[in-house]
Amino acid sequence: MKLRIILYILCLLTLPVAAQNVKELQKQQRELQQQLEETDQMLKQTKQNETATENKLNLLNNDIKTRKKLIRNIQGEINALNGEMGTLRQKRFTLQKELETCKEDYARLVRETHYADMQQSPLLFLLSAKNFQQLVRRVQYMQQFAAYRKEQVKKIESLQSDIDIQNTLLEERKQNRSTALQSQKREQDKLTRDERKQKDMLKSLKKQEKNLLAKQKEQQKKVDALNKQIEEMIAKQVRSTTTMTKEQQLIAGGFEANQGRLPWPIEKGFISGYFGKHQHPVHEHVTINNKGIYLQTVAGANARAIYEGEVSSCAQINGNYAVIVQHGNYRTVYSPLKKIYVKQGDKVKAKQAIGEIVTDTSEDNKTELYFQIYKDRSIINPGLWLAQ
Repeated sequence: MKLRIILYILCLLTLPVAAQNVKELQKQQRELQQQLEETDQMLKQTKQNETATENKLNLLNNDIKTRKKLIRNIQGEINALNGEMGTLRQKRFTLQKELETCKEDYARLVRETHYADMQQSPLLFLLSAKNFQQLVRRVQYMQQFAAYRKEQVKKIESLQSDIDIQNTLLEERKQNRSTALQSQKREQDKLTRDERKQKDMLKSLKKQEKNLLAKQKEQQKKVDALNKQIEEMIAKQVRSTTTMTKEQQLIAGGFEANQGRLPWPIEKGFISGYFGKHQHPVHEHVTINNKGIYLQTVAGANARAIYEGEVSSCAQINGNYAVIVQHGNYRTVYSPLKKIYVKQGDKVKAKQAIGEIVTDTSEDNKTELYFQIYKDRSIINPGLWLAQ
């Protein structure tokens, strides 16, 4: 009996936790589905033809990565639902055993008492008392037995009701698991389709490798020129700064304190190029060394300040704008921008739009922000500062 009680308590404690995990997983699934919809929107904004491009490949790679994560998440939900179902079955088993015990105790009590006599003739049972004291005791006994019988019947009904609830919950979990399994199969089919498309696209791009390498070198020259100008601008700003004001110290302290929690410089999209050295996604022998991160988004999207600060520079580089926002001894850089909504000296707040990101028609209508963070004159990895 004690073991059954312990198991029952454990079931009660673990079920809410499992349900919470399922809800959290379902929330993550909605977020991942939103990301897939955003990537799909970006793919629709590329040039509508069958020509393989690095931009389409990059979007497809992100789509595959997100879908794999979604499939793992759905599997996590299925596992959690299986766990819930096991807990519900154990709880139902415990209740059923308790119900059986309760019914057996009640039946044994009936057999071992004068209940049958009372049922046949309660009045005769009372009148057959040998004296007044025995009569009083029999009246009290009948009252107590009637109360106990009601209590036992109520307990049996309550246990049966609890079992019915467990059956209902168990059926709901079975239905949820069935839905999750169907969803997982759909996503797996889409993943297989995307991976096949990825393979074909890579094969097609390999045939264009000579032209693509020349294009890559030209793009790298532009990026190097951009980095050089930004570094010179920031070096000049740092040299002209003697000491930070109290306000700047507070902003710098807040910026540091929010490392890993700062909002993204775009409202929606994904990281299309990571900080540091990486192998090119198409050219096996080409290494990319990014001094910032690239974030791809939809056409017409704005760049947003990731923290409060002051615009320290708005410059035209390679025909587009680059904006530098100062946060004490930290600076964030946003480029290339088609148009800007701020000017040098403006105070900006977190998530404030500072300019529209360029959509490059020569690059398959790609809309991509190049984002950097500097501490004094040292460049640092922005990926470590943005919220994940």
